[in-house]
Amino acid sequence: MSRPSRRPRLLHPCEISELIVDTDSDEVRVSTNVSSVEGGYGSMPGLSQPQPYCQTVSCHKSSSSISSSASDEEDAGESGPGEQTQQPLTLQWTCPSCPQSSVAHTYTGGPRGKKDNEATHINDGSSPLSVFLLYFAEIVTLLVVETNRYYQDYIDGLNDGPSPEPDVTEAKIFVFLALTIEMGHGIRDKLTDYCSTLDQLYTPFCGTMMKRDQYLHILHYLHFTDNKNELVRTDEKFDRLWKIQDLFEILNATFSKFYNPSENLAIDEVIVSFKGRVIFKQYKPKKRKRFGIKIFKLCDSNGYTYDMKVYLGRTDSARHST
Repeated sequence: MSRPSRRPRLLHPCEISELIVDTDSDEVRVSTNVSSVEGGYGSMPGLSQPQPYCQTVSCHKSSSSISSSASDEEDAGESGPGEQTQQPLTLQWTCPSCPQSSVAHTYTGGPRGKKDNEATHINDGSSPLSVFLLYFAEIVTLLVVETNRYYQDYIDGLNDGPSPEPDVTEAKIFVFLALTIEMGHGIRDKLTDYCSTLDQLYTPFCGTMMKRDQYLHILHYLHFTDNKNELVRTDEKFDRLWKIQDLFEILNATFSKFYNPSENLAIDEVIVSFKGRVIFKQYKPKKRKRFGIKIFKLCDSNGYTYDMKVYLGRTDSARHST
């Protein structure tokens, strides 16, 4: 059984007057919004003001000719010859009169690669050891000086201790670094296993290059700076990386001294795996190396590290400056 259709209800003259007042206020609001948009476009560089296709003209109809159930065609038929109907407002985007000019900085750096005036003895036929010494010769000297200093301070603090060990030399530091790098290729359960005489653990290279006690002595007193340079933690100049800050300064100075980077550079972060006790250790659960130290590196297109900086966490000065 179909429901009876409802008869259209005619509006009361008072309701018609309220409808006309609301329509006029909406037209004023639309025109105000359009003017504010046009003013905003003019302040943006590179964009011209949108031009409307047609202007909006309000309709002045008598209150007796309007009803809520009338269609658009009936409204048009009721309009007089001198009256205009409201048309939809559309905006048209126009291209700027002149193309935008982009600022391109000219690359003024030298040719990419090794600086010949800084390393004249290095060429394509040089050995890996020569290139290694180019970057780490100053660091080896730093290790010799600071390791001997730290051990001497320890001996001076003892009233009656064992006989002092001989000073560490550059040759011993080179052997120490070579053994440390070699140990990374063959993992053992304990450090002393590398010098073990058991058949299943015996490593001739470690035993013949340096004695176990000499290696442990260097490892125990290895230092990169003088402990007297430590500042109070409340000092504004306190650096969390002060123990190895000299090492990083030497590396960064050497990286930029012997190599000209390419025009294309990239800044990215790397996580160096580390599980020791340090306050600026990072935890990244979504990365393969979840625990480690974050380092920001500046590299060129060939992967050469031109500069690097260790992330030491948010400090008070950094928190106030952001």
